[in-house]
Amino acid sequence: MIDSLAQQTLLDPAGLGDHELTTLLGTTFGRGVDGGDCYFQFACQEGWSLEDGIVKSASFNIERGVGIRVVRGEQTGFAYSDDIAMPALLDAARTARSIADAGQSGRVAVASRMPTRPALYAPENPMDSLDEQSKIDLLKEVDAAARAADPRVTQVMCSLAGVHEVVLVLNARGELTTDVRPLVRLSVQVIAQQGDRRESGTSGGGGRFGYRYFLENDRAAGYAREAVRQALVNLEARDAPAGTMKVVLGPGWPGVLLHEAIGHGLEGDFNRKGTSAFSGRIGERVAAKGITIVDDGTLEGRRGSLNVDDEGTATQQTVLIEDGILRGYMQDEMNARLTGVQSTGNGRRESYAHLPMPRMTNTYMLAGEADPEEILASVEDGLYAVNFGGGQVDITSGKFVFSASEAYRVEKGKVTYPVKGATLIGNGPDVLTRVSMVGNDMRLDPGVGTCGKEGQGVPVGVGQPTLRIDGMTVGGTQAA
Repeated sequence: MIDSLAQQTLLDPAGLGDHELTTLLGTTFGRGVDGGDCYFQFACQEGWSLEDGIVKSASFNIERGVGIRVVRGEQTGFAYSDDIAMPALLDAARTARSIADAGQSGRVAVASRMPTRPALYAPENPMDSLDEQSKIDLLKEVDAAARAADPRVTQVMCSLAGVHEVVLVLNARGELTTDVRPLVRLSVQVIAQQGDRRESGTSGGGGRFGYRYFLENDRAAGYAREAVRQALVNLEARDAPAGTMKVVLGPGWPGVLLHEAIGHGLEGDFNRKGTSAFSGRIGERVAAKGITIVDDGTLEGRRGSLNVDDEGTATQQTVLIEDGILRGYMQDEMNARLTGVQSTGNGRRESYAHLPMPRMTNTYMLAGEADPEEILASVEDGLYAVNFGGGQVDITSGKFVFSASEAYRVEKGKVTYPVKGATLIGNGPDVLTRVSMVGNDMRLDPGVGTCGKEGQGVPVGVGQPTLRIDGMTVGGTQAA
């Protein structure tokens, strides 16, 4: 079904069959070429937004195109076209090849190559799972649930987004791989007011399925109530302390700190170039005992999961750090070839108009043995960070700054009161060595993550158990 849908969506409208693909391969690749691919993509996406019960915007967009990449050594030639027709394809192929200075033409036969495991998501168009009125009704349900949760809610903004993507990858070896990728997301933000004070809260979720996921188990209304809960917590928050202290990170979404401060430093391109704090350290202890971190693109239905990556390689679970020892990096094909290892299925690109590079899928820390209550009880004076907003990280040094959107003061082993304005400041590799307790409650995020790298955004997942980090710098407005 996936093969036929890709054929009908991408190849048939342009009259491309085996003969045309073989001609394209021969023009693009041949002797002197180390790799590359022709990446065909069709993507339709829509977005709906509701503000204070009124539909504010609705959009629908279709993109179709092909990106052609020729790799020779470390040199990459790349050209793309939004016209999937033979003349445009051959022009793009010649351009990419001339940039890479790839030598003589050749002839490569086309052969199918599909992963043998079951598909991680159904090859369906999520936008067909509900009609237009039902999508609006879903957003109105979220709006009503948020307002019913507390009279202090003064404003509700919610949005619904869906993507239906069909990709076909034809690589330099003549191997052809296809994938059909659904993706949906529901987001809600509320503002609550008490006297002159106004605070906000956000929530949401999604993954690789249809919109009906949000109708199950009161899920959409649950997002609304969670956003209200956060806003009400922030209404009571006091100024955050500042200083060096023990910090407890909650499970799930706080794994975004792990993703940014540590995950990017474990991507193959940074390590091949020697610009990561983890470069050349395979087999060394880089974290405290008990810390195991994996990147796993094979989790069913998850936002960061893919049947195959954007180079046609089947995704896998890659152990990055095992019991504190660095075991490997995330690799795409080019960086894997240049360092003498195999691709880990982490070659990703935003669209046909972008080059692939090693990127994370679902990156998370495995559970430990400590009870979360035991972890909090062990902290005499510190901070409990439950949710995060934005952050910045320097890949070379590993230094990061993250703002906590929901955090609490911990005193004598008890969570006492919420705080606002807390930022966590540190160094990713150093923080890994300061983890002293790992909880048994590993949780993945609800499906809202988007990762940016070199101007490209791709959907990802994060996760972790409750963690205690000793001696972390907290920025705030009140001295600890």
